[in-house]
Amino acid sequence: MIEINHITKSFGEIMAVDDISISISKGTIYGIIGENGAGKSTVLQCLAGIYDIDKGSILIEGEPVYENNKVKSQIGYVADRNQFFKGYTVKQMIDFFKLTYPSFQEEKFNQYNETFKLNLKSKVKNLSKGMQMRLSMMLSMASSPKLLVLDEPTSGLDAIAKRQMLDLIINEVSLTGMTVVISSHHLIELEKICDAVTIIHEGKVAYQASIDDLKSQVKKLQVVFEETPPEDLEKWPEILQLDHIGSVYYIVTDQYSAYFEKKLKEYGIKLLEPIGLDLEEVFIYTGQSQKRERGRSK
Repeated sequence: MIEINHITKSFGEIMAVDDISISISKGTIYGIIGENGAGKSTVLQCLAGIYDIDKGSILIEGEPVYENNKVKSQIGYVADRNQFFKGYTVKQMIDFFKLTYPSFQEEKFNQYNETFKLNLKSKVKNLSKGMQMRLSMMLSMASSPKLLVLDEPTSGLDAIAKRQMLDLIINEVSLTGMTVVISSHHLIELEKICDAVTIIHEGKVAYQASIDDLKSQVKKLQVVFEETPPEDLEKWPEILQLDHIGSVYYIVTDQYSAYFEKKLKEYGIKLLEPIGLDLEEVFIYTGQSQKRERGRSK
């Protein structure tokens, strides 16, 4: 459904996005992960048609998104900082969305609000950050989008509201086949709901895979060698990080396979135990690896 092909985007001399390509299937929940300033929000804003790209293309069901009202009318966008009409009430925002999006369903909004319980008479400027995020999410989802773009959607929400928000997203995808592209610093949340992720470092794609494939490729191994380990072990291309405590070596690899195990066993080992990593640990280790690689190239 979504094809992001070799896009670049600069702001003056700053290259925010550098030759990024992502393919996202219809009806999936797709995560965009990266450090602050990595380019996540820029990718999402280009996908939502807010920014034009410098190079490449973004196609949604075969059509470009920028300045294409037909496509943009089918996109919901929730920013990390919502720019509402502060003097409007919640009800006035509903009326505004009804005029803007022909597919907006007020009944749907009211169903969502049975969970989130916003006062329709409250002015937006009097709502907390978390309440404004709830409002933005409900307005976007009530517009019945084919694509929902979410930039830090759980920001400002308490634990219960986060769970309600994520459940709402999962339920809507299941019912409507909506596609969701989401960025969040809460990686444990993304791991629970995403089908696949792209990890971005300094505007470039670092890793890209389904959650299951990523976690099967990036692992931590606990290894005890029978004798001295190979002298060049830390320089092996499969190894992201190497530490040891006494005779126990902790090896983090992003190329875990039977071949890699065999390669280690050729040096004689007493113990080899793979330890699974969660998405947050994968992100940390791969980020450290990218920084080391940049340091070596300088």
